[in-house]
Amino acid sequence: MLARLDAPASTFQAFTIPIPGHERPRTTSDGDAPMTPLTRRDRGRRSRLLSAAGAGLLLVPLAAACGSGDSGGSGGSGAIKIGVPAPLSGDSASAGQDILAAAKVAADEVNKAGGVDGRKIEIVEADDQCSAQQGAQAAQKLLNSKVVAVAGGYCSGAAVPAIPIYGRRSVPFVMDASTNPSLTDTGKGKVFRTCGRDDNQGLVAAKFMTGPLGAKRIALLHDNTTYAKGLADAAAKSVKQAGGQVVYEDALQPGQSDYSPVLTKVASTKPDVLYFTGYFAEAGLLMKQRKSLGLKFTLMGGDATTDSTVLKTAGSAADGYIATTAPLAKDLPAAAKFVSAYKAANNADPGPFSVYEYDAVKVVAKAIDDAGSTKGAAITGALHKIKDFPGITGPITFDDKGDRTDPLYITVQVKDGAFTAYKKLDKSGATWVDAKTS
Repeated sequence: MLARLDAPASTFQAFTIPIPGHERPRTTSDGDAPMTPLTRRDRGRRSRLLSAAGAGLLLVPLAAACGSGDSGGSGGSGAIKIGVPAPLSGDSASAGQDILAAAKVAADEVNKAGGVDGRKIEIVEADDQCSAQQGAQAAQKLLNSKVVAVAGGYCSGAAVPAIPIYGRRSVPFVMDASTNPSLTDTGKGKVFRTCGRDDNQGLVAAKFMTGPLGAKRIALLHDNTTYAKGLADAAAKSVKQAGGQVVYEDALQPGQSDYSPVLTKVASTKPDVLYFTGYFAEAGLLMKQRKSLGLKFTLMGGDATTDSTVLKTAGSAADGYIATTAPLAKDLPAAAKFVSAYKAANNADPGPFSVYEYDAVKVVAKAIDDAGSTKGAAITGALHKIKDFPGITGPITFDDKGDRTDPLYITVQVKDGAFTAYKKLDKSGATWVDAKTS
């Protein structure tokens, strides 16, 4: 029995999967990860096993390596392990550490309330560095650690190669921040998310730019990562549908220190708004250098630009900056207890995706309890049956693909050195209202 959840290495050696050609110079690569290397890996392992079949000794390791995702404590005793892949090092480390901290708060709450059927939840972390290759390695590490489910995933590019690895072991993956639509579209029903999708956010961004901002000419800038390119594509489609004109769409090179040439090129197209869909490291520099160049167009960004470190990079140049993102933890009434616990444990405010990670861990724990099993297939089935789970981000129900049925995006604005809730669409989707008070 799961108490008060509704309150606000295998013996077979794992093989590292190299995925060449998908890493950018910095550590926050979100590049696409092809499936071909995984297939070669499977063929290679099968060949090695068959060549040694006469010995008979490999039969038990093979069974252990190809289990059904129930190795994380399905024997009925000991801790139930939930994996948390996140960028714990590199340029996106602040976001990853925030996600990990939120997962620990959620697990601690479950454990203090009696755990799941009397068993504690144990969080097992893995550093995916927001890269395709590290994402695959992190997935292998978590499976070797015998996790029964996974809750995390900041970068879509790191999630791409991880999904089939979890899938072959029937381990469900509940993502807190990986928003590229393809992840659940191709997840074969084993991938879920407590956050929204890029096409949800792109629509909100387009409506805001062509609505309250009155923009007609819109420039789109990404960084060629899976997440950023996906959001830019979604925004471009929605801008055109809203009657706006996309006058510029291109990518910058992440990890550089001077984006003045990029900004100058954007300015030459005379946009009303520049919507940047990349990450916070570059966003801070864009804010600062736009101000230095005296450019007049409005600069907006996506949800990966709302990490608090962007404010340190940009300084006063961040004033007035607008971004599309999930609701802020401090503005969610149901998150008050979480915010207090997070601050007590970390001496810091929770970041933008912390609430979605908290909900991801809690909904996984609920599914394990509902399933009465730690077998991956049973947990996956229970996740599909969850309806209106009372998450701190709102009621959670998953559709057939595993996407959240009612994701919410708002706009935030930097005022007095902090992100504050700004505007959101009302339930009709036609009228913009104050995001904090309505």
